[in-house]
Amino acid sequence: MMSDTRDDMWKSGYGPLTRRAETVARVEDMAQRLVRRGLWHDEESVYRLVAAADRLASAGMWLVAHMTYARRVDLSGAPLPSEAFKDPPEGHTGGSLNMVTAFVGYLLANTLSGTTRSWIMGQGHCVAAIEAVNALTGDVSPRQKGRYSRSDAGLSQLVSDFYSYAIGADGRPATPLGSHAGPDTAGAISEGGYLGFAELEYVHIPLPGESLVAFLSDGAFEEQRGSDWSPRWWRAEDSGLATPIMILNGRRIEERTEIAQDGGACWLERHLRLNGFDPVQIDGHDPAAVAWAILDSEERMTRFKADPDRVYPAPLPYVIARAVKGFGFPGAGTNRAHNLPLEGDPRTSEQARAAFNAAAAALFVQESELDAALGALTTHSLQRRPLESSHPAARRVPPAPMRPVPDWSDGPRPPMEAIDNWFVELVDANPDLRVRLGNPDELRSNGMGRTLDRLRHRVNRPEAGVAEAIDGSVITALNEEAVAGAALGNKGGLNLIVSYEAFAVKMLGLLRQEIIFARHQREGGQVPEWIAVPLLATSHTWENGKNEQSHQDPTLAEALFGEMSDTARVLFPVDANSAVAALSGVYSRRGEVACLITPKRLLPQAFSGEGALDLWERGAALIEGDLDSAEIQIVAVGAYQAREALAAAARLNQNGRRACVTVLLEPGRFRAPRDEIEAAHAASDEELEALFPRRLPRLILTHTRPEPMLGLLRRLDGGPECTRALGYLSRGGTLDTAGLLFANRCTWAHAVAAAAELLGIDQHEVLTLEEAAAVAGKAHPRILQPA
Repeated sequence: MMSDTRDDMWKSGYGPLTRRAETVARVEDMAQRLVRRGLWHDEESVYRLVAAADRLASAGMWLVAHMTYARRVDLSGAPLPSEAFKDPPEGHTGGSLNMVTAFVGYLLANTLSGTTRSWIMGQGHCVAAIEAVNALTGDVSPRQKGRYSRSDAGLSQLVSDFYSYAIGADGRPATPLGSHAGPDTAGAISEGGYLGFAELEYVHIPLPGESLVAFLSDGAFEEQRGSDWSPRWWRAEDSGLATPIMILNGRRIEERTEIAQDGGACWLERHLRLNGFDPVQIDGHDPAAVAWAILDSEERMTRFKADPDRVYPAPLPYVIARAVKGFGFPGAGTNRAHNLPLEGDPRTSEQARAAFNAAAAALFVQESELDAALGALTTHSLQRRPLESSHPAARRVPPAPMRPVPDWSDGPRPPMEAIDNWFVELVDANPDLRVRLGNPDELRSNGMGRTLDRLRHRVNRPEAGVAEAIDGSVITALNEEAVAGAALGNKGGLNLIVSYEAFAVKMLGLLRQEIIFARHQREGGQVPEWIAVPLLATSHTWENGKNEQSHQDPTLAEALFGEMSDTARVLFPVDANSAVAALSGVYSRRGEVACLITPKRLLPQAFSGEGALDLWERGAALIEGDLDSAEIQIVAVGAYQAREALAAAARLNQNGRRACVTVLLEPGRFRAPRDEIEAAHAASDEELEALFPRRLPRLILTHTRPEPMLGLLRRLDGGPECTRALGYLSRGGTLDTAGLLFANRCTWAHAVAAAAELLGIDQHEVLTLEEAAAVAGKAHPRILQPA
């Protein structure tokens, strides 16, 4: 049948696909251009590839349907009996069927142009489409190789594994196949579990000279609007080509999308043009239309790049792939199409079984015909290009950044100011690493003035006398997810995120998606090689009293404690030197996200440069007293907590009680590890004993709420008689730092009172009557001047 393309058989499509006249004209024009450029010998060669893609797409849809409903396949095409079906079926079938066409169109574009593009898929629940096509082409991940071969046994194993819920003795999934894209999905770089985040990252992913295709969902359009700003960020000078393709299938789980309700593709096209895009509509059921759109979009952007008089924003391409959800299978376009499109279960319903078998027969491709199609499309060796599983964004290994030696401080200094100076030196020392700094607002007021002047806000029309530039590297928008996406998308470069601590909570879903994906890579033996991304959470809880309690929120750190501490690192520097040492240390790491809770106000130095480096290496360090002779250990997690801890220790020592103070930079290093990877990151029992002797009662002063910290530091907790914690009690308002500390019972005096209880002494031995009254809430807080 492949040879029939000379008789224009490719124009009619294949299986359920009927090729539209508009697409035929576009493909013919594309074929002529490819021949003129010498990429293909004749137009007939292009048409053969189009016909081959049609067959691969049909076979992929056939396999996706089996992944939802069947326990095995039959490569003879025979109808399946009742016992061959799953009990129960499961899958996001409709979207996956549409995604097959889009992904095969991407493969076709790569073959036609001789270029392997990167790809990202926002609708991660459509993973069946990618896995099905990969299994058919043989381009599978290392853990899938040999398991999902293109044979009866291999493809039956694939459909059987899908939603099998198999679990191993180690508590991890027992099959290299999940319900969303993962590290075992060949070529995947994101789970796509949170709709809308691929939309925020895609324009920041490709480096100059690269191309990327981003598969986006119309549901994400209303989930996350930050992607509307993509034309603001793309620059010919430092960005690769990016082609977003929205699968416009018009239906959420229970109702139509906002686009469908407001006017469909034409309404969306007008909306996109208003936001600076250059949209084009195509038939989303046709892989040839998708391939044409990718090549056409890149041609338009290449012409823009070559124009010396170009003006920003760039007319960024946007492909609207109109589709019926679940096209090619019964139930298409209905609410059922999202999940289980058949009316009934084929295992128990003869009618549903007949509907499945009839639809599968219409999609089925004979083995010899599929072999010929795959042979035509498999041109990687001939074209000297990598497999799609090894596309550039999937193999990010940027060079290790040259980290300047810090200019250590020997007196009081704002930690953010020290970071600001060092980061500028870091940027200057690494000119070949593309920089993205994600910033929701107020970078200068957060202590990063030098960085802002060096990198400047990226804008289309710079204002004179302001730190703005067309080629600026600071991505600023009043949307925390959007700016975090700029940094997390730039995995080939050097990144930083700066935010108010309270507002950074809005980044949590995006951060968690990146953390989970990287951690799963580690678990599978694939160490992610992108340079770690730090988030500076500043203007933090204890410095933000003036802005009401909404701005006083340590939730982000507490939430990140729940993730695996080897990949999600939470750090609490206490002075300028420890802040710079921690940031420098983070940039020496790979595939990690680190949150640094960093003060911006003037603070005294607690550590020398050498001491700060030791603090980073060990995760904790003694700053006052002697562990061997101490009666009590005060543990400080946070800068203002360290200040109060030192004042409390001074009062205790003045009254004959031997207290020592230990700064805990990285609490996650001292948790009870939950698996072998986290255990390699955690402090050993010997290291724990050296820093936190078991014999000592302990008082923990923490930046966070006390309960999460006590749970995290269970290895340090000798029980309520030996261990107490003081921290944020969710009390606040328009207060200064001293007021916030008092409101949350975290002042040095509250610490002294708690220490007295642990030591079994009367608090009046170490506090005056007035101070004790203030601690009890019976005297004015002004009595509690620093000890």
